[in-house]
Amino acid sequence: MKFKSFLAKPFASYIYRSIRKEISSALEDQENIFKSLVKTGSKTVFGREHHLETVKTYEEFRTAVPVRDYEQFKPYIDQIKQGKHNILWPGQPIYFAKTSGTTSGIKYIPISKDSISNHINTARNTLLCYMAETGNSGYANGKMIFLSGSPELERIANIPTGRLSGIVNHHIPHYLRTNQLPSYETNCIEEWEIKLDKIVEETIDKDMTLISGIPPWMQMYFDRLNQISGKRIKDLFPNFSVLVHGGVNFEPYADRLMDSIGKSVDTIETYPASEGFFAFQDSRKEEGLLLNTNSGIFFEFIPADEIFNENPTRISLKEVKTGVNYALIINNNAGLWGYNIGDTIRFVTVDPFRIVVTGRIKQFISAFGEHVIGEEVEYSLMKAAKEEGIQINEFTVAPYIKDGKEEGKSFHEWFVEFENKPADMHAFAKKVDSNLRGKNIYYDDLIAGNILQPLQIHPVKKNGFIDYMKSIGKLGGQNKVPRLSNDRSFAEPLEKYVD
Repeated sequence: MKFKSFLAKPFASYIYRSIRKEISSALEDQENIFKSLVKTGSKTVFGREHHLETVKTYEEFRTAVPVRDYEQFKPYIDQIKQGKHNILWPGQPIYFAKTSGTTSGIKYIPISKDSISNHINTARNTLLCYMAETGNSGYANGKMIFLSGSPELERIANIPTGRLSGIVNHHIPHYLRTNQLPSYETNCIEEWEIKLDKIVEETIDKDMTLISGIPPWMQMYFDRLNQISGKRIKDLFPNFSVLVHGGVNFEPYADRLMDSIGKSVDTIETYPASEGFFAFQDSRKEEGLLLNTNSGIFFEFIPADEIFNENPTRISLKEVKTGVNYALIINNNAGLWGYNIGDTIRFVTVDPFRIVVTGRIKQFISAFGEHVIGEEVEYSLMKAAKEEGIQINEFTVAPYIKDGKEEGKSFHEWFVEFENKPADMHAFAKKVDSNLRGKNIYYDDLIAGNILQPLQIHPVKKNGFIDYMKSIGKLGGQNKVPRLSNDRSFAEPLEKYVD
């Protein structure tokens, strides 16, 4: 056993036991975090405006603090960007995490000296839980990819500002620096394809043992390695054993990734965001991700189908139920209050509190009242693909609304890039449609009532999604193809990439 893995194993056991202990105290921890946040927040501009000094209970908090998205929260962020102190949290943030918004342009998410540990320690704990449960400590001795945005930070109101992954890059423990790839200089490259080539150049002859990133990025990396070497990943990296992923649902990418690798490797799922590291896979034996209930975040939940109501149901962790699709609302020790992050989740168990991420609030199709969500389209396509032995590279769905001049009825239009196409595309589309009808009763009613015709699938040419994302400046990094949209703003330009 090598030195790093030898030292890591007892620490991994300690962390694993601590997390198992926190599972039983989740509700108590949430109550303590709530009280601490309100007490500290009462000393800020936000706290005074919302009378947090008088808040004693969660019920009073719901009355005092409305749910907001970034656009509604932005006036407070703007005050911090002007150099003002004690706006959302005492003092000023130590960082702004810069991320792309759908309606707000660039978003600036505050990270405080109190909240930074949530990002750093949760990433560490994820790997240590895996090590403790599986006994696989060997990956700690090899090279690991911690792909990040550029670690070069600008300053806004003298606050270091950049992508979250670039910020976290500055906090990688010293003992992992010698294991870390790519180099700092390569991580600073902004042009994605140049960066990818440099990553390949720096890693192709190294003993890679752990690779992390969002699935589309990892597939591009594996494809480029194969193009250059003519070898599968298992032959290039015989000690590669752990793949860490997050950001999008892994299932649509899993088969092709494992095929590129050439062997089965362990996977670890994470749920990080600029606003916080919310959940992680703590066990390979249980479904779902363990909610991070003792890391400076007080969680709230709104049934997803009520999120646009004037007075939606708003509950704390102790009231959640399994099987319900919830919008995730957070309050944290960086000064986010009643903050709607835009994601939807579902609890698979409540003892312990484990979740799956089901999609984005704004990524749905309800052009005809069906309210189809990301989880449903992914399930419908992947179930059919698995039955037919089909590999899917990428896909997106949009409504096609026919006007009065066109014959026929409206439908859901699917753009799918296949690794291997179905022999009978019509039969495959019929199977996907049947799966979706079984998953969504509103969609089923629309088809049965002859209001919609069954979905149509258009095959996208090889690397069509990559070429499209490149054309709009969204290739690589943390950029993701939306699974579905309620309009055709993403779908229409994609039409020219249809095979």
